[in-house]
Amino acid sequence: MSRFLRAFFLVIAVVYLLPAALAALLYALGSHPGSWRDADWSSAALLPTAADDRAAAVYVLAARTGGLKGALAEHSWIVLKRAGADRYERFDKVGWGSPIRRNGYPADGRWYSNEPRLVAALHGDAATSAIPAVEAAIADYPFAARGGYRIFPGPNSNSFVAHVLRQVPALGAVLPPAAVGRDFPVDGRIIDLDREGHELSLSLFGYAGLRIGERSGFEVNLLGLVAGLDPFRMTVKIPAFGSLSLTG
Repeated sequence: MSRFLRAFFLVIAVVYLLPAALAALLYALGSHPGSWRDADWSSAALLPTAADDRAAAVYVLAARTGGLKGALAEHSWIVLKRAGADRYERFDKVGWGSPIRRNGYPADGRWYSNEPRLVAALHGDAATSAIPAVEAAIADYPFAARGGYRIFPGPNSNSFVAHVLRQVPALGAVLPPAAVGRDFPVDGRIIDLDREGHELSLSLFGYAGLRIGERSGFEVNLLGLVAGLDPFRMTVKIPAFGSLSLTG
């Protein structure tokens, strides 16, 4: 084997396989629900009470998923509220139940007992302006039908939310690195240039890819594991673990 190949496989092992193995070990040593029936799906009280906040809102949330997948991956979803509404509307793409599940869980509910976190948020007039585009993107998702779900490389729950984020640049965000399936090209395009978001992405159907831009920094995806560096937000992206701040 040539020096180049040895160096290449060493980089793959250190950058991708070692963090993934460590994440799996830490997950195995932790305490987790035995099944979805045992998990906590209740509200994490992350969002304002809808009835008390009369302004329009759009949120994208993510949380670690369940089972061994939780060592490597997150699940993401979308939450909407029109101005004056007294409840949120939540949209998930899941591998069971309705093709696009609507209000199947609390808007800021835990996912397999894991606390959610905000990925993107719009409030007030900005949310009011974005909601029609978000709803159109949800309706336009090409894998919305029953059966339009595959855990890896996609299309899955994260492919759905990533599609909405691409269609609605006003949200100003990309899904976190551990959102496995976000790089699956739901439109079939291997190369995608988002001029408004200043993002260039290349995807080998979700199995491997490259992303460069103001929102992502520099990322390399290999079998759903993402490594990279974001100089704009001073974070390093470690496979399975996600983004870690370099500023403390």
